Amino acid sequence: MLALRTQQVLGYETGVADVVDPLAGSYYVEALTDEIEADAAALIDRIDELGGAVRAIEAGFPQREIDEAAYRYARGVDDGSVATVGVNRFLSDAGTDDEVLEIDPDLESDQVRLLAERRAARDNVGVAAALGAVTRTARGTDNLLYPIKDALILGATVGEITEALLPVFGRYGAS
Repeated sequence: MLALRTQQVLGYETGVADVVDPLAGSYYVEALTDEIEADAAALIDRIDELGGAVRAIEAGFPQREIDEAAYRYARGVDDGSVATVGVNRFLSDAGTDDEVLEIDPDLESDQVRLLAERRAARDNVGVAAALGAVTRTARGTDNLLYPIKDALILGATVGEITEALLPVFGRYGAS
């Protein structure tokens, strides 16, 4: 089945079957390269029109382009114009022997308990000071690695560090 799916992916998802001899005189590869180059140049021109990379990022241009490309791809898979082996082409009625990972229902309560124990055993005053240093550093131009490392050594969690960065950088939201 793996060999068959590999052949189907190569044949239907890469576009290799769209031409008689994809590597004949390298024309096909060169045509694809020219297409990528033209698309890249158009994107660079658009970024320049927006005032450069920083202004484009501030305007949300790259993320919007990524979001729109993902949306177009998903619509293509859904309507069948984009072939995806095993998803919308060459579907199999045969079941799979893959084991489904089952999560122990006690895992969450165990993690909550362990987190509470960790917080109780650490120097919370020191952690708070270290998290304050993370926020202050984020507002400036110094390297964030060092205050984050200090906070982690004192026992800060990744979530707490994220919360310390939120006032400066905010939370991502799709455009």
